[in-house]
Amino acid sequence: MVISVLLIFMVSIVAGVFGSLLGLGGGIIVIPALTLLFKIPIHYAIGASIVSVIATSSGAAVVYVRDKLTNIRVGMFLELATTTGALTGAFIAGLIRPHILYILFGLLLLFSAITMLQKRNQELPVGGVPHPIANKLGLHGEYYDKALEQQVRYKVTGVYGGFGMMYVAGVISGLLGIGSGSFKVMAMDMFMKLPMKVSSATSNFMIGVTAAASAGVYLMRGDIDPKIAGPVAVGVLIGAVFGTKLMQNLRSVTIRKIFIPVLVYVAIEMLLKGWGVIS
Repeated sequence: MVISVLLIFMVSIVAGVFGSLLGLGGGIIVIPALTLLFKIPIHYAIGASIVSVIATSSGAAVVYVRDKLTNIRVGMFLELATTTGALTGAFIAGLIRPHILYILFGLLLLFSAITMLQKRNQELPVGGVPHPIANKLGLHGEYYDKALEQQVRYKVTGVYGGFGMMYVAGVISGLLGIGSGSFKVMAMDMFMKLPMKVSSATSNFMIGVTAAASAGVYLMRGDIDPKIAGPVAVGVLIGAVFGTKLMQNLRSVTIRKIFIPVLVYVAIEMLLKGWGVIS
């Protein structure tokens, strides 16, 4: 039992590092690890992941907000959509069979990998016209990029598309307990034309709020086991602190190329388990 707790703790540290790097939350590593390596039922794994997502957000948000990588105005605006979606997804999750959750999770990761692969050589966003709503709400921003050693200014576009995708991200968060950071980053990166680092940092800021909206539902349903969620939360929090420092000194193209193989591998594992090929 002690060994299992220590192993879960170590895996969670890794999850926290990667989760804070791309703003995906610790769930992308935690759920597959708990289910595939430790044979924990997926509903308990999702419950622990919900807690880990909140821990990732807490650990990363402090650093990213301080260094102005997080666009707080964008995050709070988009939370209107994600929080509503999270409540929807959390209630739907209780009605879906476990193998369907595995398949949905695997497909989500594959989609994220394809999106990152298409933009693997893009350091900063190009093109796009500032959206009128973004102008009125003052959503545009700037930050100092330590890797590029320059001040980066950016304009927010595609507000409607980004807002709609955020509702979908919220549904996925409540359904799979992963913070749906991949969809959040994708929406900000593709629709709203935010720099990758800003998308990641803002996603980290948002995922904790989204997860908290659905955590109460999982707690009432008995899907959060303290013996599992405890070491996961502590490990992910420690990893997130390291991940934030690492992210700021890496180029966006490097971050994408490091993580794409991880996403593909885990996605295949989860799809095979969902289809019953592996147990």
